[in-house]
Amino acid sequence: MAGKLSKINLNNYKPLREVIFDSLRQAIIMGELKPGERLMEIQFAEKMGVSRTPVREAIRKLELEGLVVMIPRKGAHVAELSVKDIIDVLEIRSSLDGLATRLAAQRINKDELKELKNLVDQFAQYMEKNNVQGLIKKDVEFHDLIYKASRNDKLMQIATNLKDQVHRFRVVYLKDYSSPKELVKEHQDIYKAIERNDGDIAETLATIHIRNQQDTMITFYSSKK
Repeated sequence: MAGKLSKINLNNYKPLREVIFDSLRQAIIMGELKPGERLMEIQFAEKMGVSRTPVREAIRKLELEGLVVMIPRKGAHVAELSVKDIIDVLEIRSSLDGLATRLAAQRINKDELKELKNLVDQFAQYMEKNNVQGLIKKDVEFHDLIYKASRNDKLMQIATNLKDQVHRFRVVYLKDYSSPKELVKEHQDIYKAIERNDGDIAETLATIHIRNQQDTMITFYSSKK
């Protein structure tokens, strides 16, 4: 538990409870604290070198964000990923990514197209090395660049508001349930459609890309019931 959490930097300009909140929140989003895992105030406080009070405050704030649930007589636990959560978030993301990719196919410049190709190649290289953290990083950069190339600030703002929830699903998917070879092919196909400035195909491929993720995760979580 909390193996990757470390002592808090007391010189940080943020209030201590905010620093702890950010640290725990990132650990949940990155999958270091797993769905259903119990959050032990004493252990976190000892690991971070702080008192229990700011840890308790951070956990309460995480509860308000829906990342933590309080279970009677059992304490605080990392919120499970429900099928409804998956559907709600990824339905929105498939639409946003489809639109962003269509616009990127129309508006991307040469430097961005070159960078996008590099990201596709780097993703494939990490797949060959079975480097999950590398896959996650390059997947984020691939999709972020597409949004940037869409040249639509409002679209980017909406996507940013959903980013942490999307990233939590991305980490779980890439760590446990995906077939990286299929993802490499999907990224390559999206890149080729953007390179051809084919907005219709690019949008379709991007939408399918997210729906494949949604279907895989729904199948897995449904089987756990």
